[in-house]
Amino acid sequence: MTRIVIDPVTRIEGHLRIEASIEGHAVSDAWSSGTMFRGIELILRDRDPREAWIWAQRICGVCTTVHALASVRAVEDALGIEVPDNARLIRNIIAAAQNIQDHVVHFYHLHALDWVDVTVALKADPAKTAQVAQSISDWPKSSTSYFRTVQNRVKTLIASKQLSLFSSGYWGHPAYILPPEVNLLAVAHYLEALEFQREFIRIHAVLGGKNPHLQTYLVGGMATSIDPNEPAATVNPERITLLTELAKLAATFVEQVYLPDVFAIASYYPEYFKLGEGLGNFMAYGCYPSGSIKDTANFLIPRGIVMGRDLSTVHPLDPANIHEYIAHSWYEYSDGNQAGRHPSVGETKPKYSGPQPPFEYLDVEQKYSWLKAPRYQDKAMEVGPLARTLVAYASGRQDVRKKVDAALVKLNAPPAALFSTLGRIAARALEAELMAENLPLWIAQLDDHMSHGDVLIHNGEKWNPDTWPAHAVRGWGSHEAPRGALGHWVEIEDQKIKNYQAVVPSTWNAGPRDASGQRGAYEAALIGTPVADPERPVEILRTVHSFDPCMACAVHVVDAQGREYSHEVLSQAL
Repeated sequence: MTRIVIDPVTRIEGHLRIEASIEGHAVSDAWSSGTMFRGIELILRDRDPREAWIWAQRICGVCTTVHALASVRAVEDALGIEVPDNARLIRNIIAAAQNIQDHVVHFYHLHALDWVDVTVALKADPAKTAQVAQSISDWPKSSTSYFRTVQNRVKTLIASKQLSLFSSGYWGHPAYILPPEVNLLAVAHYLEALEFQREFIRIHAVLGGKNPHLQTYLVGGMATSIDPNEPAATVNPERITLLTELAKLAATFVEQVYLPDVFAIASYYPEYFKLGEGLGNFMAYGCYPSGSIKDTANFLIPRGIVMGRDLSTVHPLDPANIHEYIAHSWYEYSDGNQAGRHPSVGETKPKYSGPQPPFEYLDVEQKYSWLKAPRYQDKAMEVGPLARTLVAYASGRQDVRKKVDAALVKLNAPPAALFSTLGRIAARALEAELMAENLPLWIAQLDDHMSHGDVLIHNGEKWNPDTWPAHAVRGWGSHEAPRGALGHWVEIEDQKIKNYQAVVPSTWNAGPRDASGQRGAYEAALIGTPVADPERPVEILRTVHSFDPCMACAVHVVDAQGREYSHEVLSQAL
């Protein structure tokens, strides 16, 4: 048996360590460790609940705005505040734009290099690459001269010996099997995706003032001005035209570049439709309301749970059944009890008890991660685009069913192929397509409201703290972030935050074992993964990256000396 360590796992956000046992050229066991501590919950204590989203949004700058949205929803839930319809639409537009941009960035800039050998692109015939490109898409940048130009750019980069992130790839690994022409096609689109995401995310600049960390959220709505007759207004006819153009840009890129590339690359790696499943349990909070956030039946992405790969039944989801365990996490609970805690009464009390550096391996029989282990009814769950797609498919959503069934036909894959590494990748692309289809509809609704004089953007009825309940109140806010189910819990007392907890997608997926020994989603998905060369475990990275890890969301602030800080000191440090 060989024990290997990948630390840090790169092309993710944050710090992740994977340890795996290899027997017979395959993973026999695996452990996922988040190696930073998050202190945002401590920083939020005693603050005005109306500013919680400003701090919570700083949990991560990659998924940027999702924590702000979950945070304002948590406070609104606690205080019984409903937002105007225009605020709902703008929140949907912002979130959908983030979803599309994040999925494109993930596929091309974080994950593609697990499948694409950049060095092999130099061997490609640009004319043959053009033929491949034209056979799978109508994308206009598909000429021989275009691909030759891209190839020359790569040659210039290699000649400069300033390869940056390309310098440490496992180039030449036998697991890379794409033809040179497909490698060149992918490299070209890697570069194009950089330009696309930079242009497209201007939606956030328009509606949020900036990106990352948008500045226009408010408890009760948005701070986004709507006025058809004011050139300086955030939303006016000119801005509607710009938003519509950017939405069309997204639809075109997803349809003509992103989806064709996913299908093309996946066709060369059919074995990954049988690898990387893991838990078989999938959970989605649901999101993108068409009315009140409390009416979950109107969500574009439905809420529910699929258990044991059974797509015949969608189980209802009750957030009261969520608990976090710390048996293998570097935390303690004040009562000394290792039983799971619901996030509404959760605690963030760090207590590192792992090995002191330098060390070779973690003591995985004890505590080995800064991530807690969230469970639903004591079951480990996978969250993310695949979970959302499966819940929607099992719920009978015809728009999702048509996309999934058509994709399976195109990939020549059975329905069971969804429960896999490539299933996650395909689900992410199909979801981007769904978002791109709905984005212009929400923009059109916003335009219609404005043209009919409906410009209400904020519900100020309960903005004054003097109107809040005198007793302690609790609230829960959720969102389907690009990486999965995101929940924020807040307790408000005496007009201040008494307690705050965030359970993020990468906590669900990357969390360690619980007290009963149940693996987290990453750990379970890696079992059985073939590893041709333990010194270059690209096969492990393929499955880990298919989840799109965001460890900055799951863990955040650490002192290497092990010193404890009060939340006041942490606030000043931030």
